[in-house]
Amino acid sequence: MSDSQIIATVFGSSRPSDGEADYAEARELGWALAAKGFTVCSGGYGGVMEAVSRGAKDAGGSTLGITAKFFGRDPNRWVDKVIQVNTWQERLFALIEEGNCYVICKGGTGTLVELSVVWEMLNKGVMRRKPCVAIGEFWRPIVESIREVEQGHPSPWAEMDERLLYIAANPQKAVEYLLRELWRLDHANDVPAAK
Repeated sequence: MSDSQIIATVFGSSRPSDGEADYAEARELGWALAAKGFTVCSGGYGGVMEAVSRGAKDAGGSTLGITAKFFGRDPNRWVDKVIQVNTWQERLFALIEEGNCYVICKGGTGTLVELSVVWEMLNKGVMRRKPCVAIGEFWRPIVESIREVEQGHPSPWAEMDERLLYIAANPQKAVEYLLRELWRLDHANDVPAAK
């Protein structure tokens, strides 16, 4: 796997500003990803998207922003390459398609949708297996509640055998998990981990 092949798509809130804890955590995440050779992909705008792109540039890494005409905004200044689509829906699926792996930061309804779509696509086998990790305790009650419902029924669910969504304590642990899983999946399938 060459560095340019490994794209980590990061989802998170557009609300945090520089100086806030969630912004600092996302900037740390961007730095940690880029330091390990990941290209950092995000929705390209503010908040977590800006912070993760900025952190990646701090580490000398590459960044990709996927924007939508629907929002009528310019990407943040730390995005190297922009892919612009027309609608919110196209943007969501482009973010998923571009990623070899996913990191979910703290966020609101938009981030919840992103987490849910990635998790469901992995669960239903709509795409091949890719590592997905959520950072911090914010998502744990939501994730565990969903697992409780899913595992309480006889219908098949991919997570019965193996977790599709991992929760990491911090950005560094998230990156360590991604590297382990990408290596494991790469060797299990005997194919490159690139998309």
